[in-house]
Amino acid sequence: MGIASSGRETGVKVQRFFQALMPREEKFFALFNAHARTLVEGAVALRDLLEGGPGVSEACRRIVVHENQADAIARDVLIGVRRSFITPFDRGDIKDLIGQLDDAIDQMQKTAKAITLFEVSSFELQMRQMADIILRCAELTVEAVGLLGSMRDNQARINAIAEEITRLEEQADELNDQGIKALYLKHKGGDAMAFIVGNEIYDHLEKVVDRFEDVANRISGIVIEQV
Repeated sequence: MGIASSGRETGVKVQRFFQALMPREEKFFALFNAHARTLVEGAVALRDLLEGGPGVSEACRRIVVHENQADAIARDVLIGVRRSFITPFDRGDIKDLIGQLDDAIDQMQKTAKAITLFEVSSFELQMRQMADIILRCAELTVEAVGLLGSMRDNQARINAIAEEITRLEEQADELNDQGIKALYLKHKGGDAMAFIVGNEIYDHLEKVVDRFEDVANRISGIVIEQV
């Protein structure tokens, strides 16, 4: 074992020792939970958005509202990290986790922004199916985040959630490929701009799912270090 690796293990053990002696800052778990709920609310709005029709503008507005709420929570977490003497786990992991949670809803907001910019009001089947996957990822993320406060008792379930999100990400990749192919065939020799716009929306949706996989991987990493 290398010196750096040994030093990190020693640091983790010392941190666990102090965590056992001192009260944890439970506010971090409450803030994580609150942020994760904004992801579900944003994902519901994104799914409604991709139903198309007259509700597109309102759904975009809702996504922006939830993204702003998430930003405020993320700021509270970062302030808490600076002000807290003892944190429930590594400060770097706390900052990384809230950053990756925030990236997920930021990407939803970017999707809505692109749709607004290009004035799109009807969407392909695979786009709507990807929105369903995004909502399921958000729901699983809420569950995983809710288990962090008792991760030692829930290690198996947290790992199962991470595996499920990875499987959903693979499904989303397949839908993305299918959708782009269908879009190409639909507009081949015709409306090139419609293909370009549709391709960009697919790209944004795929990135939303990727961000949820990043969150799942970060949570798994925290569990590995702490348990």
